[in-house]
Amino acid sequence: MKVLLTGGLGYIGSHTAVELLDDGYEVEIVDNLSNSKEETKGKIEQITGKKVVFYKEDLCNIEKLDEIFKKGKYDAIIHFAGLKAVGESVEQPLRYYETNLLSTINLLKCMRKYDVKKLIFSSSACVYSMDNELPFKETGKLSPLNPYGRTKLFIEEIIKDECFARGDLSAIILRYFNPIGAHKSGLIGEDPNGIPNNLMPYITRVALGKLDHLNIFGHDYHTKDGTCIRDYIHVVDLARGHKLALDKIKDLKGCEVYNLGTGTGYSVLDVVNTFNSICGDKVRYEFAPRREGDSECNYADASKAKNGLNFKTKYSLKDMCESAYNYEKNNTKK
Repeated sequence: MKVLLTGGLGYIGSHTAVELLDDGYEVEIVDNLSNSKEETKGKIEQITGKKVVFYKEDLCNIEKLDEIFKKGKYDAIIHFAGLKAVGESVEQPLRYYETNLLSTINLLKCMRKYDVKKLIFSSSACVYSMDNELPFKETGKLSPLNPYGRTKLFIEEIIKDECFARGDLSAIILRYFNPIGAHKSGLIGEDPNGIPNNLMPYITRVALGKLDHLNIFGHDYHTKDGTCIRDYIHVVDLARGHKLALDKIKDLKGCEVYNLGTGTGYSVLDVVNTFNSICGDKVRYEFAPRREGDSECNYADASKAKNGLNFKTKYSLKDMCESAYNYEKNNTKK
């Protein structure tokens, strides 16, 4: 089975590439490197011992995307590509709507033109309304708090409409909760360009002295310690979820939605304290005002993925922190 990963050199895409290659899939990657590095391709090949075809292109350029599809003959697409920073989306909503929606529409056009019938989409738990009872179920009310989340919800609807219109297109929408951690090799992990927007790479950089301290946005939420609660999932568990989705989609008709999470909520301070227990209290933090667009608490009901995909997480919060720290140390030495 030949699979094209859009945004496949990014954090989740690179780990998924490793899982698929190790399982015998043929993998090609298209990525514009806006939040990833070309050297990740070599690291994927080093880990797996297999070659990966890579195209440095932007999905918003439909002519270039068409050229990739013309020679690709893909059996399935996993669509990771897109802008993903909540705070930035609040500041630059038009950029997020244009980039995330146009890239997906172009992708679906090429899939239709070249008769590609299998799609797995990287969605997010931020599509859920905070009015839902915890844990969040796939059938819950959808009402994102920020433009980033709205782009994910709009794309979900576009995919469902295209599945209906085509009749032969099958799609699995995976709503991620909060991936952290890194591959055990220490070769690939979360390595955003510039100042990190996500929690774990910020923590690891503070621990190694690359950044002075961590700002924890909000200390007055109605949670056990006043900080936001999230469902943190090891990125390798998340990557395995995509492999299981590919197994499922071979026989799927229509569109299905699955949460990928652990079903357990951890606060920001839980993560910081766990990390500090590993690194020797090297992570200094300060409390800052709440960040626009952040929700108070969300974690997954993961039972549908367990029953439908045979998905079950393997790694603990400590495992996530240890692997992220190992990756950052390995990356720093180089």
